[in-house]
Order: sequence, then structure tokens, then C-alpha cells
Amino acid sequence: MTSVPTPERLHNPEEGSVHIIGGGLSGLASAVRLVQAGCQPVIYESTDHAGGRCRSLFEPTLNRLIDNGNHLLLSGNHATMDYLKIIGAREELAVAPRAVYTFVDIRDGKRWSVRPNRGRFPWWVLSESRRVPDSRPWDYFAALGLSRVKHGKTVAEYFDTDRKIFERFWEPLTVAVLNAGAHEGAACLLWPVIQLTFGKGEAACRPCFPCQGLSGTFVDPALAWLSVNGAEVNFQHRIRGFKRRSDTNGSTITELDFANASIPILNKDRVILAVPPDSASSLLPDIPVPSNSRAIVNVHFLLPHPPPEDARKTRLMGIIGGHAQWLFLREDVASATVSAADKVALEQAETIAQRIWPEVVSALGMGKESPLSPYRVIKEKRGTFAQIPDQLPLRAKTRTAYNNLFLAGDWTDTGLPATIEGAVKSGFAAAEAVLEDKEKSRRNGLWP
Repeated sequence: MTSVPTPERLHNPEEGSVHIIGGGLSGLASAVRLVQAGCQPVIYESTDHAGGRCRSLFEPTLNRLIDNGNHLLLSGNHATMDYLKIIGAREELAVAPRAVYTFVDIRDGKRWSVRPNRGRFPWWVLSESRRVPDSRPWDYFAALGLSRVKHGKTVAEYFDTDRKIFERFWEPLTVAVLNAGAHEGAACLLWPVIQLTFGKGEAACRPCFPCQGLSGTFVDPALAWLSVNGAEVNFQHRIRGFKRRSDTNGSTITELDFANASIPILNKDRVILAVPPDSASSLLPDIPVPSNSRAIVNVHFLLPHPPPEDARKTRLMGIIGGHAQWLFLREDVASATVSAADKVALEQAETIAQRIWPEVVSALGMGKESPLSPYRVIKEKRGTFAQIPDQLPLRAKTRTAYNNLFLAGDWTDTGLPATIEGAVKSGFAAAEAVLEDKEKSRRNGLWP
């Protein structure tokens, strides 16, 4: 465990310090952007590892390195790409040569692929071989109205649920992006994803896969880069609370209270709180946070033999008509994702694995008699905040009512769903707000 920095280490008499509470992806992104601007922030992480819900682990049952969960990353995720470039890990993310999304309906075995074209005009919707079977070109153009949809509307209330494209495209997309079923997911959150990816053509919506797992791509390179550039990360430092002061100038955080130390917050210091919404609420009850969450369950299977060549090439498959919605392939490990999985997360791991395995077998064409392979079930009971209409107004802004406190996290009001892209964007936004605040103080002559 790294010791808490000394006051001499923390407090630059000219610049002040930036304290980042939370070493998840949003906290790391905040630190990276601050270091890039010449600051030396200090991160405090409550666990013994960084990354939060974005991490890898060695699973002895499979004798493989696996990720705690599957994340659908796209080439149009610009904040994520910028983050990787800064930390020197861009090459650790493999981008598919083409945007091809393969689906299988395990009820009847029907298979198809959605293949967007190059260029911004989506002529691919005019080609029957490129779009969802039994869909029409204008079914896709209906998405343009999402840019004006009211925040109280669900995806199912916006799209025609009787059309085949709803079950075969809009619903799987909703579940993947929002971790919510189409009948409760907020329709307005689909638009920024469509706008930044499918709306910009094939080059912006190619699937991306971490070469060495989530930790090897997003976390370990960031920690190494931060260390080389003077930032400090303190593990196993769980914050217990804040001391604060209120006067005519507003409310201010004055002290960070840890189990093993208290750290004063001086006039030039700033604090970024980059923790899950429930933790933020317990620390500062006056900050608005989403009150509901949705679980995600991932089941990792060690395959008895390599998957078919076409599956190995795409590495990603949408499942229609099953309990799982998406299947990710990495060498001989097949990872099935069950989103909006509050009920599933309450079940025993064996029950979950036995239910999902036949869907994997069917999707990969392995034969009905394939015995259950070794598996690992990982439950994220608070995978994301509930991305439903009544929770959206509770997403907090980056700036708070406290003069020196800023928020980061995929649950904050980024304008994006709770994704890796949203987490990174929130971290960058918090860092930029800190830098703007510092510059404003200099201009106003509040600092020497």
C-alpha cells in the first residue's frame, strides 16, 4: 500500500494540488488530462487495483486471462482513442478492418450481417444483403427523429415494435448501449451513439477489441504513464468523508478524511470525485445522483475447440431470441453478456451457465450434444446506472455547488450513455473544469 503523500509532496505553493478520489477509468482519464496540462495529481483508490469495472483477472478454472465484462467499443469513440494515444496504448486496441455485425436467431438458426458502407450517406440500407432481413430502408431513417425525441420517451415508445427490425436491430442496440430493455431504455440516449458512429459511416463504427484485455489496454499503460510523469496513485485508501466550510463565498471542501490520515485542502487545491453514484451520494448527500442501477452478467466459457473461422474473424455476434444478447470471442474463450440482468444476477452461477451454454453452442454451430464447458460467471450487480427516463434528470453536472469540487463518472451528465467512452469523456471534462477554474483564479488575481 502506498502511503498518503506528505504535505510537502502535495502542496505546490504556486499551483496547488488536484486530489482525485477514485481510480476507475474516469479518475484515470482525469489524471491523464491533468498531467498532459502540466499538473501532478494524486489519485486515491479504495481497492488494491485501478480500473473499476474496466479490469482483467486471471481465472484459474479456465487458466485464462479474462475481462470482468464485455465492452462494445467502436472506432468512432474519439475520447477513448485520445486517451489511449496520450498514454501510448493506441496499438493495444485492435480495430476490425470492416464494420460487420453478425446476428443469429437461435430460435430458428437464421443468420445475417449488418454491414454499413463507407462514407456518410447510408446507402447500405438500400441493399438487402447489408441490412436486417425483412426490414425496409425507411425503417433506418426513422432514427433521425431521435435527435428531437423527448427525454421521457422510451425506445419502444419511439420505434414501431411490430417491425422485424425492432427485434433484430433496435432492441439489441438498445440493450448493448443502455444496459436496459427497449421498453424502459431512454430513447434520447441512443441518438449520440448513432450520430457519432453509424451517422459518420463505416469507418466510425468498426468494433474494437483490447489486445491484452481491459487492464492491459486501458489501465496498466495509464498507471505506468502517470508514474513516469509525476502523478501518484495510492491504493487501499478509502475515503470516509469530507470536512467542509460554508460562508458568503459558498461551500468549500476543506479536508479529506481517510482511515489512516486526514489531508487538508488548501485554497489552491481542487478535488475530483470519481466514484460510483451510490458512493458519491453517501459522501455528499446534497449531490444529485441516479438512484437506480441495472446489473450486467457475463459468462466466460472455455471452448473445447476453436470456433468457426467466420466467428473468429468477427469476434462479435448478436444473439436474438436468447437470454444472452451478445457473444464476444477471444481465442478459445467465448464470453456471453446478459444485460439488464437484475433478475439473472440473483441466480446461482451454475444455473446461469447451464442456461447460457446452449445459446453459445447454437450461435457457434457446435452441435447440440456439446457438454457444458468450464466457465466463470461474473456478476456486476451495479453495472450501470438505470438509463431510463426518470433517472436522466438525476445525472449530475461536472461542476458542483462546492467551489473546489468536481465530479467524474459515466453516470454524470456527459450526454452519452454509461459506457467506456462516457467514462473517459467525464474524466476529461472534470480535468478541463479544474484547469479552467485555476486559470480563472489566476486572471482574477486570487493567486500570486
